[in-house]
Amino acid sequence: MDQSLPYPASRAEDKFYEMKRKGKIQGWWARILGKQNDLLPFYEVQKLVRGNRLQHKGLQDVPIDKIVGSEGRYQDFTRAFFPKDNADKERWKRLDRALNRLENIPPVELYKIGDVYFVRDGHHRISVARANGLKEIAAYVYEIDSDIDITPDSDLGEIALAAGKKRFLEKTRIDELIPEAKIELSEPDLYHRLLEHIDVHRYYLGIEQDREIPYDEAVKSWYYNVYLPFVEAVRKSGILKHFPGRTEADLYIWVIENRGKLQEAAGRTLSPEETVKAFAERMEVSPLQQVIATLKSRLGIGGKPAPPEIA
Repeated sequence: MDQSLPYPASRAEDKFYEMKRKGKIQGWWARILGKQNDLLPFYEVQKLVRGNRLQHKGLQDVPIDKIVGSEGRYQDFTRAFFPKDNADKERWKRLDRALNRLENIPPVELYKIGDVYFVRDGHHRISVARANGLKEIAAYVYEIDSDIDITPDSDLGEIALAAGKKRFLEKTRIDELIPEAKIELSEPDLYHRLLEHIDVHRYYLGIEQDREIPYDEAVKSWYYNVYLPFVEAVRKSGILKHFPGRTEADLYIWVIENRGKLQEAAGRTLSPEETVKAFAERMEVSPLQQVIATLKSRLGIGGKPAPPEIA
């Protein structure tokens, strides 16, 4: 385009629809590939990272590709700030014309958590800037403290999972007490379930030994005498291959929480190896169904393979 000529209004409208079309294509591919395409919701992330302390960092040039969330309009734009149906087309066009006519556009306002930014004000300005190939944008930045690492590629599920693990480690200190312990779960709520298991183990250990059991002692006892025997049985059984995307700690929870039913059916107390074997024999979900569930999850129409139901 000849830069000496006025920027035509029709070009702004064409560009808006072009960006909107690209956003839809990006959304389709994201669903197929199982990748994140939505802006992160600021208040949910703030709650997960327990960020309360706010510091004004002043005016800065911020990399646009690190702006991945929004305070209140995370459904109006894609992760790459392509406009969706709720975006204001007329505002977008006015800003595009203003930018290309070299008019003054005020800085946006952003929150910073970890290594990413959330829009407080200026969604359309960011979208237009990105559509015009700008790599940075002027912004007033307000930084919020975080004890969770967040990157531009993080999605809400990953942040919730990291927060769940962080709270579990803070409570149990198992990484300090037992450095070789590597407990990974696929859902954040499962970490809370493990804490309940430790509390129950501590309670019965106290009854058995007729004394108050220090929490650190209960953690170590639970790990070596309850968790590890079942995890080793899961490893030997090979049943984890039937649950893509799940972990051996997930299987530990499913197996031990069904142990009572399995022992009742067997009519006797079962060892960890026998419990896992009985669990595997009574799985009501076939490997093929688990693969189908995984594919559905990648397409955004299902979750991770679920635990089989033990009648």
